[in-house]
Amino acid sequence: MINSQSPVRKIVINLLLLLIPIILCVAALSIGRYRITTQDVMRVLISPIFTDSAADVTEIAKRLILNIRLPRVLAALLIGASFGTTGTAFQAIFKNPLVDSNILGVTSGAGFGAALALLLLFNLWQVQGLAFIFGLLAVFLSFLGSRLYKTAPILVLTLMGILVGTLFSSLTSLLKYIADPLDTLPAITFWLLGSLANVTWARITLLAIITVLGVIFFILMRWQLNILSLGDKEAISLGVDPVKMKSFIIVVATLMTASAVSTSGVIGWVGLVIPHLGRLLVGPNHRRLLPISISLGGSLMIILDTIARALLPGEIPLGVLTGIIGVPLLILLLRRSRTGW
Repeated sequence: MINSQSPVRKIVINLLLLLIPIILCVAALSIGRYRITTQDVMRVLISPIFTDSAADVTEIAKRLILNIRLPRVLAALLIGASFGTTGTAFQAIFKNPLVDSNILGVTSGAGFGAALALLLLFNLWQVQGLAFIFGLLAVFLSFLGSRLYKTAPILVLTLMGILVGTLFSSLTSLLKYIADPLDTLPAITFWLLGSLANVTWARITLLAIITVLGVIFFILMRWQLNILSLGDKEAISLGVDPVKMKSFIIVVATLMTASAVSTSGVIGWVGLVIPHLGRLLVGPNHRRLLPISISLGGSLMIILDTIARALLPGEIPLGVLTGIIGVPLLILLLRRSRTGW
């Protein structure tokens, strides 16, 4: 693990936290089937301030950057930051390094809610509303089931999350079975595989608001996350109400996850892998772990989305990519941090 006490390394890590997502955003805007130079990307990005900076850039490149690639890259950044943040928060409050929004059933629950809304031909706001409701219901069922058994609560929580996730996945399959095979079924199937192909400025407005407010909330709560990760008895002795605090955290994390899932579809492994990578770099203190999880989550999603749309002639579903990359990466991280989390 990097020695987080070294002042020089602290400065280096903080600079990387800021610079890596920015560099990746600019690079992603220039990569694609229609190649655009980095200089042209920078000229277009600063054109709202310096109106003559993009005078030599073609109109096609301008529209491609501002109307298609930029909202997609920002959506990937926001979704990755959301998954990194919520995964870190869930692992802290449940004291379980194998927990994230997917393991606890939030993603499957939110996915079912969104699929139900698509089946009923609801609008975007109703899709996100149902995703939030069923995501919250999934976490509640997982947590309630784990409280029914007094022995090995962490293991039972994980198992309950898997069971609840399987239940909502089965219900989603039922929706696909009864959906119109010529209209609704392709939309639900494509959405469940995960993609940012249909992201527009209008679709990321709510995502941006919820993600930014959620990230600010967790940054302000970083000390409470440290306390909650010690256990309920230690939290009570330090003057923190664990039940009330966990409830607030679960609601905010679920809202962030539901918003991300309703925008991108079901994308797994990011919220599970990123906290492990962050702890390997800076340790378990959430004062440093949360910022690096936000940065690494956003950076990873930008990289994956760029690969998804640029590697092959046809777009690769994001959910497929995260599974292929996330499993071996998590195994490697667990092997590197065998001393504990």
